[in-house]
Amino acid sequence: IDTYASGRRNVTRHANIFAILYDFADEAKRASIVRNVLDNDAVPAITTPYFKFFELWANCKLGRVEKMLNQVRDYWGGMLDLGATTFWEDFNLDWAVNASPIDQVVPEGKDDIHGDFGAYCYKNLRHSLCHAWASGPAPFLAQYVLGVKVLSPGCRKVAVRPQLGDLTWAEGDYPTPLGPIHIRVEKTESGLKTDVRAPEGVEIVR
Repeated sequence: IDTYASGRRNVTRHANIFAILYDFADEAKRASIVRNVLDNDAVPAITTPYFKFFELWANCKLGRVEKMLNQVRDYWGGMLDLGATTFWEDFNLDWAVNASPIDQVVPEGKDDIHGDFGAYCYKNLRHSLCHAWASGPAPFLAQYVLGVKVLSPGCRKVAVRPQLGDLTWAEGDYPTPLGPIHIRVEKTESGLKTDVRAPEGVEIVR
């Protein structure tokens, strides 16, 4: 699975990510994957939001919440910097180097982020600029940053154990069949201060 560490040339992040997610890799192998694949810029980056979801998940499973947050800032933030109001089917950070925002007429000398890039079926303006599979950060911000884990069917029992990484605060609502759980977390000198407001019928476990 750890194709980079074994010296093979056809290195991809994909198999290594699945080795982490589905426990094919023991602790030593996971450490090797992090060092030689996930944190190695020489291994080609993932360029679809669809599979970026799994990369975020792998980093969260490894306890690397801050790494996940930085990927969200760089990758999904890169789309926002180019004028996105919805997330795209395909995006490579390299495309942004000389690209014009999508909400402007492309000036001479600038790249058209929608028309000049993509491959395979994405040629000729075919890649979607509003794609459901690109919303990967949403579950991780809820599950790891706000720390929500459903413990019983129907959200009758829910754990809240936030991890802010390098954030100073986070706030959001988590939907349940009984109504939203509202969570606000702040860093203080004495640790995390967490305020949770849950609907009647939902037991919160800290």
